[in-house]
Amino acid sequence: MSEIVAPGEHTVGEGAAQDQEKLAELAGRVLATAKRMGADSGETAVSRSQGFSVSVRMGEVETIEHNRDKSLVVTVYFGRKTGSASTSDFNAEAIEDSVRAACTIAKYTAVDDCAGLADADRMATEIRDLDIDHPWELTVEQAIDMAHECEDAARSFDNRISNSEGATVFTHRGTEVYANTHGFAGGTSGTRHSVSCAVIGEQDNVMQRDYWYTSNRDFHELESAAAVGRSAASRTIRRLGARRVKTTQCPVIYEAPVAASLLSHFVSAVRGSAIYRKASFLLDRLGEPVFADDITLSEYPHLPKATGSANYDGEGVATQTRDIVQAGILNNYVLESYSARKLGLETTGNAGGVRNLCIRPGKLGLEDMIREMGTGLLVTELIGAGVNNVTGDYSRGVAGFWIEGGRIQHPVEEVTIAGNLKDMFKRIVEVGADVDTRGNYRSGSILLDRLTVAGD
Repeated sequence: MSEIVAPGEHTVGEGAAQDQEKLAELAGRVLATAKRMGADSGETAVSRSQGFSVSVRMGEVETIEHNRDKSLVVTVYFGRKTGSASTSDFNAEAIEDSVRAACTIAKYTAVDDCAGLADADRMATEIRDLDIDHPWELTVEQAIDMAHECEDAARSFDNRISNSEGATVFTHRGTEVYANTHGFAGGTSGTRHSVSCAVIGEQDNVMQRDYWYTSNRDFHELESAAAVGRSAASRTIRRLGARRVKTTQCPVIYEAPVAASLLSHFVSAVRGSAIYRKASFLLDRLGEPVFADDITLSEYPHLPKATGSANYDGEGVATQTRDIVQAGILNNYVLESYSARKLGLETTGNAGGVRNLCIRPGKLGLEDMIREMGTGLLVTELIGAGVNNVTGDYSRGVAGFWIEGGRIQHPVEEVTIAGNLKDMFKRIVEVGADVDTRGNYRSGSILLDRLTVAGD
């Protein structure tokens, strides 16, 4: 496989390359063992990871957790019969036992005509540098100092901050190699770092809680610890004095950090396993409008430093930029090779899920959207999991702010919003420019023209 790296771009470090080389050698031994035991084909994923997290609460160190994990998963195929086994022990005897277990399982399973490796001609051949590996030489002592700085900034922000759930600093680095008997072998090393804080505010003997966090592949691009603490405190203070509102139907804005949940519900509905089991409210909607006609949802698996970036999926299939929804029309499902075969379709390179799913943003910021809405509800927190993926029925507890005259009037709590996702997707009238880029689902704030708000 060739490596595409433009002049001046980040390249994988020597340590990462050595880690991948060792795991690739191990993966090769696993596949050779499977062949020796009679398997027609096979695949394996081998990984190592390590990191730590530090939490402080009320000025005291609460937890220090180190993790060092490794995993080996092997899947073998005897014709269209499948067996899988896993181990965290990389010595020769454990690997031999795991492969033997997978082969034994395969011999006793039923034939499944859709089982097997992804097609050989779909394997990734171009490996881009995605700039996702940024090790942080952070000591535990430095992490403790950062966590203290974060919590101190939150607790000193306002005298109404009365308690703390703590501040946490987290760093992680992992390397994985996927290989199969098509001859494909790909290695990836990546990092994740974060700082988070949650505090409690009190006013008139009533308490509220909120939080904030920063997360990035590159620790240089994290918000400062103090900024995270101040954001957590500010978000908590603004919720003091919350009350219910009367039951009504009105426009609703999902603030960007919670708007991404709507994208996750959509992906669950167009995932291949839901479609072939006929357990989706978007069944048989391919090529039809499922969103408002100005909505486009695209997958960008090659974004530098992004959470979901990958050159290939969990089966070695090349990932690609694509519009899943274009001008409101559902172009294709989210498929790996098994569900694709079940449906008589081709894999979309989504074994392991979507990668950096983005809803195309508009030009308005959140404040402009609030002014445009006039009267309605701004949702900043979702509570509960009342979503039926088969029917699309949607009911979630929420907290947020009541808007009148295009301005925030007061915080809101103990209310429920309800609707049906089939209608909600078509009721999107604006997507904000305030895109939250911290996760795998990227969205600005989303304005729906009407939902039922159940309160008093």
